[in-house]
Amino acid sequence: MMLSRTADQLFWMSRSLERAENLARLLDVSYRLALMPQARGDKVELAVPMLLTGTLDSFHQRYPQLTPENMLNFMVFDSSNPASILGCLKNARDNAHAVRGTISAEMWEAVNATWLEARDRASRRHAYSDFFDWVKERSHLFRGATYGTLLRNDAYYFIRLGTFVERADNTARLLDVKSHLMSPAIEDSAPDYYAWSALLHTLSAFEAYRAIYRDSISARRVIELLVLQPDVPRSLCACAVEIRSILDHIQGETGRPAKRLAAKLVAGLEYGSLDDILEQGLHAYLSRFLADVHGLGEAIHRAYLEAA
Repeated sequence: MMLSRTADQLFWMSRSLERAENLARLLDVSYRLALMPQARGDKVELAVPMLLTGTLDSFHQRYPQLTPENMLNFMVFDSSNPASILGCLKNARDNAHAVRGTISAEMWEAVNATWLEARDRASRRHAYSDFFDWVKERSHLFRGATYGTLLRNDAYYFIRLGTFVERADNTARLLDVKSHLMSPAIEDSAPDYYAWSALLHTLSAFEAYRAIYRDSISARRVIELLVLQPDVPRSLCACAVEIRSILDHIQGETGRPAKRLAAKLVAGLEYGSLDDILEQGLHAYLSRFLADVHGLGEAIHRAYLEAA
């Protein structure tokens, strides 16, 4: 069993990289939805990224107006905001530097080069859409380097664990953005079609939707796909199954509470139904899911990541 400090740094290195990628996805969809014709005039769409990351008060302290440009600058390139993409990439690099002897040379190069180029791009203010695509590509590169070069030991499992805990959290938050922006009623309309389509593209699930349903996009099927489908990589069910599998590979009696919570999370998704979700309301369901993921993260921290 590795040192808890090393496990913690590996866990948060991968969580920070996954968070940067998912933040790019969140900002992309929020910005696109804010510019759509049906967007509400109260600018709630632009505030969603800060509300979900708990940084709205910090934003108002630094920026006089909530505009698309100010929101994107704060959440993408503002180095004083630790929740920005730049802040996440810096945290990932700092943790990677602390565990250079544990990860492969290719992994270190991927993280370090990403941070150096991100700083350069921040100084030159690249187009946001291009930057979001670049962040996603760099995250994919790191995961590929991890999968292709790292020994299957505890280091590998803690890195993968961080990825899927963060991904489950962020997929739920992206879906929650949708529940905030649209009517609670699950109705289909032309504006809804484009909004749900944008969400599918944001989660790289558009092709999966077409392959599974072979039909026009509907709210019910998008929710079913992104919550309950185990074969869709970013669905809540797929993330929970991966977390349970990874925890099974990590030895030690201290992990039993975390493994129990992971098994409970998986059971709820594998045996859940779309009608149950819609009956209680998508926002209420996702709020409970996020609370469960937070509790699981706390159990993982107590079991493996905090110093004895």
